[in-house]
Amino acid sequence: MKATGVVRRIDDLGRVVIPKEIRRTLRIKEGDPLEIFTDKEGEVILKKYSPIGELSEFAAEYAETLTKTTGHIACITDKDTVIAVSGASKKEWLEQGISNELEKILEDKEKYISKENNDVAVPITQNEKDDKIYKAQVIYPIISDGDAIGSVILLSKDSKTKMTEVEQKVAQSAANFLGKQMEI
Repeated sequence: MKATGVVRRIDDLGRVVIPKEIRRTLRIKEGDPLEIFTDKEGEVILKKYSPIGELSEFAAEYAETLTKTTGHIACITDKDTVIAVSGASKKEWLEQGISNELEKILEDKEKYISKENNDVAVPITQNEKDDKIYKAQVIYPIISDGDAIGSVILLSKDSKTKMTEVEQKVAQSAANFLGKQMEI
């Protein structure tokens, strides 16, 4: 655990203010849910809650199925990180923060298909390297109770690949299915 040097008092209602710098660094916005944990040493740990993170094991299997079905790299994200990947190095992708561009797509609740929207591939993670340049991609937000809680992404590095209506429908179906699972 990393010390921040910040000390806060609990007010008469039991509230503690999380400093703006820490909220910005951890991408915690007003209204975001936080999970509260305690450990044996009496420490209280706050963690940003990810509803789709609850399905991470299921999401990993789903991503694997998407890769086998389409032959493309498949990623499933929550609002902050990549929670499942198949067809690419898990070490490079898993638990990586999503890019600002992908975050904007989620905020807008819009699908994105490279070569349809434009020829620009959207970076998926914040630390995207040049070797991850995609020639084709389709991104569908996962919507649950009207909120975008993540995304399903199919990617290809092959310059001859175009995401057809089939890939678009597969990604859309996966996003809709995962969104419905969160509502149950």
